[in-house]
Amino acid sequence: MSYEQYKKGWRPPVQDTETIPGKQHEINPPPLDDITSDGKPYKPAGKLEGKSAIITGGDSGIGKAVALLFALEGADLTITHLPEEKDGQDVVDLIYKKTKGTRVVQRISLDLQKEDACKQLVEFHLKKFESVDSLVLNHGTQKAEQDITNLDSQQWLDTFNTNIHSFFFITKAAIPHIPSGGTIIFNASINPSVGHPELVDYTATKGAIVGYARAISNQLVGEKGIRVNVVAPGPIWTPLIPATMSKESKETFGTTTPMGRAGQPVEVATCFVFLASADSGYISGQVIHVNGGTVIA
Repeated sequence: MSYEQYKKGWRPPVQDTETIPGKQHEINPPPLDDITSDGKPYKPAGKLEGKSAIITGGDSGIGKAVALLFALEGADLTITHLPEEKDGQDVVDLIYKKTKGTRVVQRISLDLQKEDACKQLVEFHLKKFESVDSLVLNHGTQKAEQDITNLDSQQWLDTFNTNIHSFFFITKAAIPHIPSGGTIIFNASINPSVGHPELVDYTATKGAIVGYARAISNQLVGEKGIRVNVVAPGPIWTPLIPATMSKESKETFGTTTPMGRAGQPVEVATCFVFLASADSGYISGQVIHVNGGTVIA
């Protein structure tokens, strides 16, 4: 089995959208959720059996792939999404189909810019499950702007409220319910390492995520036995690509990596599985770079 998306030189077709992020069900061809780079279906091994996880932004892109792979590995899930109901329900339906109904999956639509909603998410999960074995914070927003003097101040505040302040609110609420051996995994980006000129506010928040993760890892891993790590993808074929990005950036998306192609959500999701499982039991405070071969010093 072979997929064009894994061939060198392949890039996603330009598909502008007015919504941020875009809607997964409108993307054609769809990003790959459980077909690995050898063209074969992902093969689970029960790595997360008996576990439960919260996955934010679980309705599309990387979050959808993470949710699917976690479920295939045996985890029960709470996923959050924006008010777009179709993508959220599509993920639940897909998981039930792929796992033959053996997993418990609940979803909730919340505005995670607000602390009350972040607390509500954790409470919603705990009503169904006893603990939070894995907390996966994947949600985020971005809007391109090529001139910082034109970067709207409200956009700056909204990006920080979504991409980093909510991470603090959710982890603060969840940590008392994460057992020893539990995991926290954040989705960051390649951008803090390379400095994307069109995504200044987004890049700043993703750098903050890395610093936040390292700090709380040092606070949690020794005393509470909770490991904290980060996945830093880029560029990955997801609905997050903003319509406001320059034509040049869109037309070269992914093809400038050493591998010469954009990545797929499943290629990032496997790293989340690794960091949530016992396979990574001696890893905390680290960043895994999933970026097509770009070397990060």
